[in-house]
Formats: sequence, C-alpha cells, structure tokens
Amino acid sequence: MNTNKLSTINHDRDSAALRYVYPVISRRAGGVSVGINLNTNNACNWRCIYCQVPDLKRGAAPPADLAVLESELRDFLNELLHGDFMQSRVPEGVRRINDIALSGNGEPTSCAEFVQVIALIARVRREVALPEAVKTVLITNGSLLYRSDVQQGLRDMAKINGEVWFKLDRASEVGMQLVNNSRISMSKVRDNLVAAIACCPTWLQTCWFALDGEPPPRRDEDDYLEFIASLLRDGHKPQGVLLYSLARPSMQAEAPRLSALPAEQLQAFADRIIKLGLPVKVSP
Repeated sequence: MNTNKLSTINHDRDSAALRYVYPVISRRAGGVSVGINLNTNNACNWRCIYCQVPDLKRGAAPPADLAVLESELRDFLNELLHGDFMQSRVPEGVRRINDIALSGNGEPTSCAEFVQVIALIARVRREVALPEAVKTVLITNGSLLYRSDVQQGLRDMAKINGEVWFKLDRASEVGMQLVNNSRISMSKVRDNLVAAIACCPTWLQTCWFALDGEPPPRRDEDDYLEFIASLLRDGHKPQGVLLYSLARPSMQAEAPRLSALPAEQLQAFADRIIKLGLPVKVSP
C-alpha cells in the first residue's frame, strides 16, 4: 500500500491499491471519505469541463464485481477502524471516517448493480459496526434518477444515513451544455431532483468557477435562484447547497480556460441563495 500522506488535493484512486475502494481527505467534510469508484473504465454519460478524470470517455459503468467490492470495503473499513492507516497516512486533525461516498471516475448510478451495491454497503456497515453517524453519500449528476431501480437504491440509502449530492452547476440548458456537455432539459433535471428529494436527503452540489478569466454572468446566478425558488414554491426543499470552486486541475481540454473564483465572489452568490431559505456550505 502507498505510504504517502493523503491531503485534500491528493485524490489518487490508486492510493490504497484496490480496484473499487479509495480513501480521500474531504475538504468539504473535514475527515476521511471512503470512496467507491464503480466507473473503473473512466466512463461517464456527461463530460464536465472541470472534470479531474484523465482519459474520460462517454459511457456507463462496467459490470461490478460485487464480491471484490464487498471484500475491499470490509477490509478497508476494518483497517481504518482497527489498523494504523489513520496514524500513518492521514494528517492529524482529520483522523475520522466522515462518509462512504459513491463517486469516482464517472456517474455511479450508471452501474447496473447499483441497488445491490447499496445493499452491500448496508451489510458491511453492520458487520464492521461502523458508527451510525458515518454518512453514505451518493455524488451524482442526477441524470439517471428517473429509473425505478436507482430510486429504490436512494430509498435504501436513506436508511443508512444516506445523502445525495445532486450536481447542479448551471440552471439553464445553455449553461449545462457549456459546463457539463449535457443536452438534458431543465424540466428533466427538475423531475430527477424532485425524485431524489422524495427518496433521500438531498444537497445541491454546485461548481462555480471562472471561464476565460470571467466569473459566471449574473444571468447564470438569476437562473439558478429562480430554479430553486420554483422548487421551494412547490414544496420540494433540498437540504441546502454545497457551493465550491476549483481545487484540483481539470484533465479536460478546457483546463487552461478555467480558474477558481475568489472566496468573496462565492460568498456573494451564497448570500443570494441563503435569502431564499436554504443553507449554503461554501468551499473556495
């Protein structure tokens, strides 16, 4: 196993030398996040211009080897709980398990075995006596949440301290095409988000950054705020917004055009969201 210290900018999927499971220090969570990468083929149905996955390609997750995943997750959680991984690899001050996060190198819900994966996580959590406070997080672009099996997985996640982080980088079709290379309609995004909120506690996850040295135009902020206001008017309330800028370099062709926004610009946008009645966690 790699013996380098982990940090918030080192999200190396190979740092534990495992196929599916990898640890990262989450700057947003302030602890160790046990990542599960179901997209071992670097395939995703979107292509976000800030994506840090090298050799990203369009597609879905390959078939998951559930036996390998279960073994890796059980062994690694036991190592975190009872071994010396925390002391030898994790900086002081963040030596706690914050969550198990389905994230990785593509859209996790594109995995055909998604429901079985959630059941597997629940089983392993019980077996290793993982503290109930440890979250189970799904980081998703939300595009497949119309599927009944994915919704079942979310309902099952809710029983194991589950949380959905639903990507909403822009709230217009033009903006989503620019940032996410997705042609999904905003009505579909809304339907999928409403489904997520109904199944499991759901946060909006929003990446706000400069393109060609310019911050997102005011129009983008206004579209976003109107989208949220519409949800709230109809009684669909997310937990809040995780608003962040760029922390690690993009591996996409647009990388030279992207830059992080100053903290004060992020906070100014956050203040507008807060006025709608949603909490915002800002990560510059």
